[in-house]
Amino acid sequence: MYEDLLIAGFGGQGIIFTGKLLSYAGLKESKEVVYFPSYGAEMRGGTANCTVILSTSSIASPIVSHPQNIIMMSQPSYLKFFPRIKKGGQALINTSLIRDELVRDDIEIIRIPANKIAEKIGDSRVANMVALGAWVKKSKAVSLESLVESFPEVISPNRLNLLPLNEKALREGARFVS
Repeated sequence: MYEDLLIAGFGGQGIIFTGKLLSYAGLKESKEVVYFPSYGAEMRGGTANCTVILSTSSIASPIVSHPQNIIMMSQPSYLKFFPRIKKGGQALINTSLIRDELVRDDIEIIRIPANKIAEKIGDSRVANMVALGAWVKKSKAVSLESLVESFPEVISPNRLNLLPLNEKALREGARFVS
């Protein structure tokens, strides 16, 4: 099993947190993991992306030029990364913030209104978890339970009260693509 995923958006959307959570879940399942965050100097509003590779065997390189999978949370990330998806890959598009205008018939496209779903369950800031839940359900790269069990290891101690909301967002995302 080998899955690589590029998660892209802007600062403040929890892109780096999403990648870190997925990485911890992979480690919890005894997978080989690469976690490679990248973000601009701005804390909020700047670009952010994160590459995560999960594998049941050794990972040859942490560099992924043409990812198999991408979660795109903002229009600029969509425009930048959509053309790079490997043929036969999968794109998860946050339709709450992205005008889906590029056309490809050689990849699977999952459209999910992540922000709208997050707002409906209580907080638009968990749109990243909605998207991750949907991607994990489709890819089966890790289990939702491993993600949930990894929260306490990743979330800062002063934010532990947000665990139920984040778990609900993961499950809502998974339910959306079921």
